[in-house]
Amino acid sequence: MTDATIILDDNHEAGFGDYFALLKPRVMSLVVFTAFAGLIVAPGGIHPFLGFFAILCIAIGGGASGALNMWYDSDIDMVMKRTKSRPIPAGKVTRGEALGLGLTLSAFSVVMLYLATNWVAAALLAFTIFFYAVVYTMWLKRATPQNIVIGGASGALPPMIGWAAVTGDITLSSVLMFMLIFMWTPPHFWSLALFMNADYDKAKVPMLTVTHGKRSTRNHILVYTILLAGFAAAMFATPLAGWCYLVVAVVMNAAFLRGAVVLWKRNEDEAEADNYKAERAFFKLSLAYTFLHFMALMADKALFAYGIGGPF
Repeated sequence: MTDATIILDDNHEAGFGDYFALLKPRVMSLVVFTAFAGLIVAPGGIHPFLGFFAILCIAIGGGASGALNMWYDSDIDMVMKRTKSRPIPAGKVTRGEALGLGLTLSAFSVVMLYLATNWVAAALLAFTIFFYAVVYTMWLKRATPQNIVIGGASGALPPMIGWAAVTGDITLSSVLMFMLIFMWTPPHFWSLALFMNADYDKAKVPMLTVTHGKRSTRNHILVYTILLAGFAAAMFATPLAGWCYLVVAVVMNAAFLRGAVVLWKRNEDEAEADNYKAERAFFKLSLAYTFLHFMALMADKALFAYGIGGPF
């Protein structure tokens, strides 16, 4: 991390909202949703109170990762347009406060998840926090254009944690849920980088668009989207997928593949002429992609319980 000068706002006293913003609530919402999906579709069951508490612990752990990320990346956040209003660069919270909050919540979430469920879920949560805060934030993000690819593992683990909270194990089904998010992450973030490239370049973050150019990024988006469709189809090898998942997987992956091909065919003159309209549309579509896939898995689980449909 490079040195950064952060001017604290003497007229502003940090409140709950400032500290909550350190937890990256938008990112936390995806963590909570996919962890909840993993917990719901897992075989067997868990007491509703323990299930709620497990999701709460996973949410807190995800938030702790966000706080540690903001602590370390405060210098980058000061430079990038989309992050300069975060609590630390805005002078609302000190780096030390962010670090203390992140470490405290990390320990609390892992210990409490272990006490409430089992060591497998707790170990996965601890690994998620470590991977995001140390492996991704402190190393990969500033070292390699594959930062999003490898670092995406931390964002892909929550459904496995939810699954493990119920079952205490790791199975093909939970691994495929992990792979669904893991392979989705690169095209999701690279499409964003195509129209936010100036931010990454200014902050000297080696995003693929900066190091290899946008033409290479478009090629990578297409390749990863094809691979993603393959893992989405592989879910049919598990007892989780039914008719709801079939409909969503066919429609969403067809749309996602079509969008990737459109991006692949475009050149930069075309993209700049319409202010990256297709790239922005692909990014928005990617936001719905994981949500609908995991909603479909939960819907199938509910239908199976009533004897409607069944695994393929």
